[in-house]
Amino acid sequence: MRAIFGLAVALMAAVVPLASALKLDPASDVVLRELPVCAAACLDIVIPRSTCATNSTPACLCANMDLQNDMTRCVMGKCSIREGLVTKNMTVHTLCGMPIHNQGPTYDTVSIVLGVISCSIVVLRLGFKISVTRSLAADDYVVLVLILIGIPSIAITHYGTTTNGVGRDIWTLTPQMIDTFLFYFFVVVLIYFSQVVLIKLALLLFYLRIFPSRGVRRLLWGTFGLNVLYGVIFLILAVFQCKPISHYWQGWDGEHDGTCLDKRSIAWAHAAISIALDVWMLAIPLFQINTLNLHWKKKIGVGFMFVVGTFVTIVSIIRLQALVTFAKSSNATSDNFPVSLWSTVEINVGIICTCMPTLRLLLVRVFPALGSGSSYATGKAYNYNTGGQMPSSRMHASQRRGMGNFATTSNHVSAEASSSVETVPAKERGIIRHQTFAVQYDDDETSLVQMRAMGRAGGSQISDDLP
Repeated sequence: MRAIFGLAVALMAAVVPLASALKLDPASDVVLRELPVCAAACLDIVIPRSTCATNSTPACLCANMDLQNDMTRCVMGKCSIREGLVTKNMTVHTLCGMPIHNQGPTYDTVSIVLGVISCSIVVLRLGFKISVTRSLAADDYVVLVLILIGIPSIAITHYGTTTNGVGRDIWTLTPQMIDTFLFYFFVVVLIYFSQVVLIKLALLLFYLRIFPSRGVRRLLWGTFGLNVLYGVIFLILAVFQCKPISHYWQGWDGEHDGTCLDKRSIAWAHAAISIALDVWMLAIPLFQINTLNLHWKKKIGVGFMFVVGTFVTIVSIIRLQALVTFAKSSNATSDNFPVSLWSTVEINVGIICTCMPTLRLLLVRVFPALGSGSSYATGKAYNYNTGGQMPSSRMHASQRRGMGNFATTSNHVSAEASSSVETVPAKERGIIRHQTFAVQYDDDETSLVQMRAMGRAGGSQISDDLP
């Protein structure tokens, strides 16, 4: 892991020396006497050539950038990474008074809070589906898998990456902590790659349930296959990017044999393709809104629901920028904080977005005022003309059928029908039947989004029960 080797050694730029000829305060003297031999040798070479040669105080040494750059080059050639980190840790805080950075608790809090929120929303989604429709759709099972993966991820984040270095200066960590951090970071990357794909698949399966157009469905299935291919390829790359695999978390010190692919290129490619797929998947439903059998105000509501999904794309773009910044970092574990933070936000917001349609139904059920117009009465006259006089027995049977109630269960649509039968004069040889329907939808979001084609096929208008 040569990249990490270079980063770690570069951290030693602020090393402050103590040669025997220097007169420093007792505390500084104690620290500098414990420096690795290679670092002390570099100091004896670098200080006499600097402007601090006649003023070898911590104030001068810590502020002299030319001296720090010369020291970095010397240490890179004479010291190991482990020795460099020890030197940095011994000098930068005690002699130069630099504060210790630790953003780990912040990341831990964000991870736990967002994890609890997204898990709770998924539980509400699944509970609502089971209690109302008595069944789960394919996208529900995908979201369930997301949560089953996400819960261990929270634990790994807390006990693995946060405890061992996220948001902390790398020189404050022991070699064992760095090994452990990189191992758990490797696991978290695999989980993240899996979750990104599963979120997209859940959304695509939802689209497949609400858009019946053959052309759109072909487009969605093609996108589905592309997402699966994207996920499989990057998972394989993530697992086998180093040879041996353990070199991912052991090769940082330059003391282990092994090779790795360019991790930055893999991360950038994964993020860029993910953003492109997000934009494509957002465009599909937005272009289909015009085909929905809804009032224009309802279409605006549906559009807004889909546009909220752009927040996930925005977060992905911010994360990509954090990856670019991280690639230039000389403090790997500390500067990993924004990458880890935005990755966590991206996944949890994505899970919440997949639950928005069902969440809206749940809110309408709890607060009916939010769903005004979800049920309405429509009147429609059906004329049944016969070529001859209807026998009285058939007429009575028809009356009984007309006075009955009916329910369609394929979409869990409950309806109450009342009818009256009026016999016209005999010379007209027919009857006129009037019916009034009160339709109330109890199904999931599939019942909310109906296409014009379905309305035409059924010969009647479907309630535009949407936000």
